[in-house]
Amino acid sequence: MALSLTATALALAACTSGSTSTAAPRTPGTHAPATPASRTASPRPATGPPDWPTYHGRNDRAGDAAAGALRPPLRRAWTRRLDGAVYAQPLVVGGLVIAATENNTVYALDAAHGRIRWHRHLGAPVSAAHLPCGNIDPLGITGTPAYDATTADIFVVTETAGGRHTLVALAASNGRPRWHRNLDVMSGRDPSAQQQRSALLVAHGHVYVAFGGLYGDCGNYVGYITGVATDGRGPTLRYAVPTAREAGMWAAAGPVTGPQGDIYVATGNGAQTGGNYDGSDSVIRLTPQLHRVGFFAPTTWASDNAQDLDLGSAAPVPLRGHIVVAGKRGTVYLLPPRLGGIGGQVSTLSGCPAYGGAASAGPQVFLPCSDGLRRLDVTGNRMRWRWSIPGLAGSPVLAGNVLYALDQNAGDLVMVVTQTGHVRARIQVGKVTRFATPVPFGTRVFVGTTSGVVAVRGRA
Repeated sequence: MALSLTATALALAACTSGSTSTAAPRTPGTHAPATPASRTASPRPATGPPDWPTYHGRNDRAGDAAAGALRPPLRRAWTRRLDGAVYAQPLVVGGLVIAATENNTVYALDAAHGRIRWHRHLGAPVSAAHLPCGNIDPLGITGTPAYDATTADIFVVTETAGGRHTLVALAASNGRPRWHRNLDVMSGRDPSAQQQRSALLVAHGHVYVAFGGLYGDCGNYVGYITGVATDGRGPTLRYAVPTAREAGMWAAAGPVTGPQGDIYVATGNGAQTGGNYDGSDSVIRLTPQLHRVGFFAPTTWASDNAQDLDLGSAAPVPLRGHIVVAGKRGTVYLLPPRLGGIGGQVSTLSGCPAYGGAASAGPQVFLPCSDGLRRLDVTGNRMRWRWSIPGLAGSPVLAGNVLYALDQNAGDLVMVVTQTGHVRARIQVGKVTRFATPVPFGTRVFVGTTSGVVAVRGRA
C-alpha cells in the first residue's frame, strides 16, 4: 500500500513561492510529514510543445525535441540561482521547469520567466566527509527525475544520512509529497557505497531506478535496478548483477525502453577478471518484471573488468532494429535486439570512449565521446563516422537540424549543425557538471548548472 511519510524517515518541508528574486530561497527550518492529497492535474498550457517528462524527453532516450532550432545569436533569457548544484537534466511539465539539486530540493520554475512556483526540500544531503569515496559534495539528488502523466506525479531519489536512498513521489502541481519508498534493498551491501546517478524511468506503470557506486568504486556495492508501482503500492521489483561486487548501472541516461517494451541497462566492470563470466561489463535486457531475458558482453570482458573499461559508462541506444552501445574501451558495438550473449555483436567500430547519453534520429547517433562529440551513421549492419568536434564532450540533444551540447571546460552551451558538424553558435551559461544535458523546449533551451538553471533564447 502507499506509504505515509514520517519525520524520522524523511524530512519534508512544504514551501511554495512566487518570488522573482534570483537568490535561492532559505531552506525551511521546520519539517512536516506528508499527508494524503487529492489528485490535481499538473498545470498545462492550452497549446505548446509536448512535455519533456524524462531524460532526453522519451523513454528510448533519443533526445529528439519537437522544438525548432533557435536563431543565433544566443542570449540568456533568465537565470535562477537555486540552493545547490543541478546534476540532473531539468524536466519541463505543463509550462514548469522541474529542477532537482544536490541539496535534495526540487524546484518548479515558470518556463517563461524563471519565477519559482514551488519548491520542496526533502532532507539534508550527505556530506562527502561521511562517504567512503566520491566526487559530489554534498550528495543529494543526482539522477534525473521522471514525470508520470497518469498520476501527475514527479519521481525523485534522494540521498540522506547513512547513504539512505529514498524514492519520493511529488505532485507536479504543487510539490506535495504523495508517498515514499526506501530503495536500499540489497542485503549485505553498504548503502553508503551505492550511488543513484542514472536517470529514472517511468514505464509499464512502474518507476525504475538503477544504482551503481561512487566515483572511486570503493566499498561493498553492486549494480542493481528496482521497480516500484507509480501509485506506491506493492512490492519492490529488483534485478542485481550476479557478481561479487561492482558492475554499477551508472550511465546518466539510465534505463532505456527498447522497441518491444523491454528495458535495457548497461553495467560497468565487475569483480571477475578471468574464468567464468559473472554478468558484468554488459548490456542487459529485462522484462517489465525485471527478469533477465538477454545480455551482451564483449569477448574482452575479463580484460575490461581488470582495466576499469566498463561498457556501462554510456546507455544503450535503440536504433531501427539494433542497439548501439559504446563504453570506456572506445569500441562501438552494434547489437541485435536480443543482444546475442558474449561476443554477440553484429559489427564493431573503434574510436569512441563514451560517457553519458547519446541522441539519435533515424539512422544517426550522436555520441558523447571523451575526445569530442561524434556523429555515427548506421546503414544495415554497418557503422561509419561522419564528423567529430574535438573538445565538445557533453551529452547532446536534438532540435530540428541542430544539436545542443555543453562544453564543460568553457561553461558554454554549443549549437551544432547535425549535417556538417559546424558550430553555429555558443554562449556561456556558467559552470556545468560533466554529465549536464540541456533541454530544448519551445523558444528556450534550459541548462542546469552548479548554481541553478539558465534559460537561453535566440533572436526573435
